[in-house]
Amino acid sequence: MRFLFKTSYEQDINLARHGGHRFWYGALLALLVASPWLLSEYGLAQLTFVLIYGIVGLGLMLLAGFTGLFSIGHAAFLGVGAYTEAALVGLGVPFPIALACAMGMSAAVGVLVGLPALRVKGLYLGISTMAFGFIVAEVFARWESVTGGNSGMHVKAPAIGGWALDSGVEFYFLCLVLAVGSTLAILNLLRSPTGRAFVAIRDSEISAQSMGIHLARYKTMSFAISAALAGLGGALYAHMIKFLSPDQFDIIQSIDLLLMVVIGGLGSVHGAFLGAIFIIVMPQAINASKDFLPDVIGQAPGLKAAVYGLVLIAFVLFEPLGLYGRWLKVRTFFTIFPFYRKGMFKRQKSFQKSDRLR
Repeated sequence: MRFLFKTSYEQDINLARHGGHRFWYGALLALLVASPWLLSEYGLAQLTFVLIYGIVGLGLMLLAGFTGLFSIGHAAFLGVGAYTEAALVGLGVPFPIALACAMGMSAAVGVLVGLPALRVKGLYLGISTMAFGFIVAEVFARWESVTGGNSGMHVKAPAIGGWALDSGVEFYFLCLVLAVGSTLAILNLLRSPTGRAFVAIRDSEISAQSMGIHLARYKTMSFAISAALAGLGGALYAHMIKFLSPDQFDIIQSIDLLLMVVIGGLGSVHGAFLGAIFIIVMPQAINASKDFLPDVIGQAPGLKAAVYGLVLIAFVLFEPLGLYGRWLKVRTFFTIFPFYRKGMFKRQKSFQKSDRLR
């Protein structure tokens, strides 16, 4: 077991707690940099999707995992970023400016959606964000002069100056740089007073307000930052698939995004990327297993939804901390073996006096 003795404030605020963190995260970064020479073209494309969904997952994790505000219409922010990027690049706007505008437009829409969060929470907030998702999907389908409607819209390849990122390897490195930058930004945000305010609101709005935290301001800010990251992911998603249509940003996509952060592990930055890996790998695993299943099951149209539902139920019942929570348990087991106790991570029930009297 590793014991840390901190002797300075700088040591306390470092992103890497010890040398082991620097080594393993450095090794991971080196592996990601070498991935174009280690993976096939298809494998690299799937890894690029993981990075894109990871960026979107970071935003949704900030909103749901660290602020406690659930959104069932997050695919709308993804679509706003994607269509804004496609429209501006099609008009000849430079890629970096179009990317910034996509993030800004999604953030502005996030502020508008965040306004109902000032008065509603829980199930009612989820319903309001789901209604917003339906409205945005209808706008995408009806605003044919901008989005192309149901006929779809082609997206040009990104270009920075005279450098066209038209190959899979170049676009992968672009997504890698933006994913690393987004992760560092979120980690630093969570260490700041703003991030601590988000966590305080998640734990108890009454306690946070009693400490002087402005609920309306920070809730709206959380929605804006989350939507901006979704817009960034949507812009990259548009360039990755090169064709947009309204049905790509429906309620099913929103549920997939929420499922991603729940299974990855709410309240952890690692969980955003673990959930992204799950979202990309699970459909491939389902398709590969169809040949080994009876035709009645393997060819059923709702097989994917049924498997996703069963997996979600299993995680909620047996591993509410998600994939990252399971990894923490495995790591702790090997760290303190043979002194590991079975009930070490058992959830404890604690009630306030007002809760007991209900």
